[in-house]
Parts: sequence; structure tokens; C-alpha cells
Amino acid sequence: MQAWRVHRNGEPSEVMRLEETDRPTPGDGQVLLKVLAANINFPDALLCRGQYQVRPPLPFTPGVEICGETPDGRRVLATPALPNGGFAEYVVADEAALLPAPDALDDAEAAALHIGYQTGWFGLHRRAHLQAGETLLVHAAAGGVGSAAVQLGKAAGAKVIGVVGGPEKAKIAHELGCDLVIDRRTEDIVAAVKEATGGRGADVVYDPVGGDAYAKSVKCIAFEGRVIVVGFASGVIPTPALNHALVKNYSIVGLHWGLYNTKDPAAVRACHQELTALAARGVIKPLISERVAMGGAADAVQRVADGTSTGRIVVLPAGAVR
Repeated sequence: MQAWRVHRNGEPSEVMRLEETDRPTPGDGQVLLKVLAANINFPDALLCRGQYQVRPPLPFTPGVEICGETPDGRRVLATPALPNGGFAEYVVADEAALLPAPDALDDAEAAALHIGYQTGWFGLHRRAHLQAGETLLVHAAAGGVGSAAVQLGKAAGAKVIGVVGGPEKAKIAHELGCDLVIDRRTEDIVAAVKEATGGRGADVVYDPVGGDAYAKSVKCIAFEGRVIVVGFASGVIPTPALNHALVKNYSIVGLHWGLYNTKDPAAVRACHQELTALAARGVIKPLISERVAMGGAADAVQRVADGTSTGRIVVLPAGAVR
């Protein structure tokens, strides 16, 4: 089969190589899946760079989430077992963790529903307890992770403020349903949030960026606000001033969604049922900006690494780009 493999760590476009290799062999409790679509996530870039919290042995295939087909013809969502990730024609995955692909979504959309939307749902509902009528501030609102949070925030009845970089991404954030879009390149985030909320600030901040985004967020957080720390796409891990959290009475909430797969897998399945229902109603729909053929995977991962992409880029190894 064909698979993208990484033999040394570095930038995705430099270290990913498309090769012929053997199909992976399922172990106990695993199943072989034909890959229908593989969604690109920022952790794929970190895996290539050797900067992710999991460091698979070299060589490995990146790709942390797919929509695949079981030997008996079921369409499922899966997180492939590394080092044999999803940018391949076949993967193996734990059978107990497979989730049915929603009928309302095509292969590419289904592949993008899993990690980003689960992270958004757990972050907004389980960790931050977002309430209808509250103000949600979403950084990187036109990106894959941010766009999911925007849709889920609107579904929860929140007022959503999206932060983006540039007019193209601002247009996408508006189309996603943001009540207000702030272009961080030309506008003052803190002033704009305070003006939009009558000086109160944002009740919940969804931050997959870190760095300056976090620093600005805590300057416009509301009384008893919650900052959800999802990731550090900026490459800068902030150092919270806990005295500031104390005097302003806000919470800093960490979220590593992957832990729920081992700590509370029943909650993951329940979340998937909720997401499936929202997709069936048309309330959420992954924003797919590009569907690329197998040969375009390395360049696509690099675009995600560079932060130039919008929404989700999905690799379709099993058929024509559509």
C-alpha cells in the first residue's frame, strides 16, 4: 500500500515521503480499516517535528484521525494506532474505540468531526460549562479547531466573538456565524471585546493559540470567566500570572481531550452521539477548505503547520478529490 512516512524529524514538506509499504497487521482488539479520508491536524505537524507529547519511533506515518471502512463495510471514525497513522491507504485501530460516521456528513466532513469537535464540546461544556447568553471568545476562529468551537458555541446559544488574522479569515469567521469578528492584525482585541460586552468582558475564552492570544484574553476576561487552554499553535506557551487570576476571579482550565479515551471512554461515546445529532440537524458541519489527493498530503500538512490554511484540509487516499 501507499503511505507517507517520516524517517527523520523536521518540517513536514521536507521529511514526509510517499512510499510503498506493507499493510499494518491488527493486534488483539484491533481492526484493519481502509482509509476513506484522513483529516490534517496541527499535531501532525508537531509529530513530524518531534515536538508532540507522543513521539512514535522512526519511521512512522502521521495522521491522527480518519474516516475509514471496516472489513464488513461499516463507515467509522477512528484514531489510528501510531506509528501507523492515517496518511496511508490502510490503518489499524482499536475496535472498541471506533465511532459510527454520521450519515449527514460525507467522508471528508466525518473525518474532521472527531478530535476538533470532541475537544470543543468537552472544553465548552464539560470544562467551562458554557451557558446560553454568555459571551464566548474564540481565537483562530477560521481554523480547524476554532471553527468547531464557533459552531458549538452558537449551538449552545452563546454570543460568539471570533479572532482571526486577515480579511480572508474574517470573511470565513462571519460565514461560520460569529456575532463579531476581530482582525488581530488591525484591531485591538482587548478594546473590541470590552466594547462589545459593555465593559464586562468574555465569559469563556477558547484558546488553541497561546502566546499573545492568552495574554490578551486575560485582559478582557469577565468576572468568574473561564479560559480554556487547548493548545499552543503560536509556539509560545504562556506563563500564567496566578495573582492576576486571583484578583480578577477567573479560572484557567486545561483540556487534553485524549485523556478521556482512557479515563472516561463512555463520555467520548456520549459526546459523539450529541455531535451526530447536531450534524443531523445541520447545526454543525465541519468547514472543509480543501480535499487533496494522496500525493498532496505533505504540502497540505506544511500549510497547516505554517498557519496559512483555513478550516480543515482532508486527504482522500481512497478515491478522486471531490
